[in-house]
Amino acid sequence: MTPFDPLVVPIFATPFGLATVPDAAALNPAAAQLFGANATADRADPASRLPQMFRSRDDLLKWPDEAVRRLSAGIIGAALSVVRLVNELTDEQFATFQLQARAWCTIVRPDGSVPSDSHANAAWCAIYCVSAPEPAPSRHDSGLLRLHESFRATMFRDATNTVLRSPYQSGHSTWRPVPGQLAVFPASITHEIALHRGAGELVLVTVLLRFVAPGQTGMPWW
Repeated sequence: MTPFDPLVVPIFATPFGLATVPDAAALNPAAAQLFGANATADRADPASRLPQMFRSRDDLLKWPDEAVRRLSAGIIGAALSVVRLVNELTDEQFATFQLQARAWCTIVRPDGSVPSDSHANAAWCAIYCVSAPEPAPSRHDSGLLRLHESFRATMFRDATNTVLRSPYQSGHSTWRPVPGQLAVFPASITHEIALHRGAGELVLVTVLLRFVAPGQTGMPWW
């Protein structure tokens, strides 16, 4: 029998970054209190009125409150650190880009969830955890961020490709929100917050980011 020396490499890799926001422990309680106090009908996104879930309008970066402004700056800084790691741009090139960003807060109450969504007009989605309840003992996926795999949806399945080893196995990816941590991934990926079956509230900040290069046209401010 002729010996083989195969080479297998991953392709179509998708970046998923995690970063910690500085001073999160000091900023999170004040931000959570502000978000709760502003979880009113007039501050809600009119397109996202669901039971047991509040989503603010996407003007969070314009809020004047000091705790929100400092937290937003930390979130964007952490997101930029992830984006810098996955491209080949120099620091000088990256510094010339104009950042465009939108953000909103989400409060997921017991028995609430965030429906699946994606963002076609943004490059990156960053989801930051302000506060999170203890994991629900009766539901292991309670309150998880779930990122949907879609590019292999039409793949024929047989006895060999259902038991692929990491990183080749198919299936959705998940992340459990941890206060102070930020998850960053391409905004085109469909994602959701799974049904929250625990006690207490899950409080998140979502930021959409895109960048405009010098002289680039056709992408006005959101």
